[in-house]
Amino acid sequence: MKEITAKELEKKIRDGEKVNIIDVRENKEVAQGKIPDAQHIPLGQVQDRLDEIDKEQHHFIVCRSGGRSGKACGILSKRGYDVTNIAGGMLDWSGEIEK
Repeated sequence: MKEITAKELEKKIRDGEKVNIIDVRENKEVAQGKIPDAQHIPLGQVQDRLDEIDKEQHHFIVCRSGGRSGKACGILSKRGYDVTNIAGGMLDWSGEIEK
């Protein structure tokens, strides 16, 4: 599984790179703040909402610490999606947050 640190992803965003982020945390976690423009699909809904994820694009997957996003990466990569896990998740995120 491909991984990137939160810091590396923050740099990509600061540098103006277009990134697609999917946040797989639960609603109550996302309500506390998420990465701006991240798409919210809780882990338990990923398989049922595949049609909302563009298979032609690369996606960075985030959760609280990297565990659930790793599971989501496994689910998606088995179905042919190009995904990268954000190691450390939101616990390591120091960039902008939207509520």
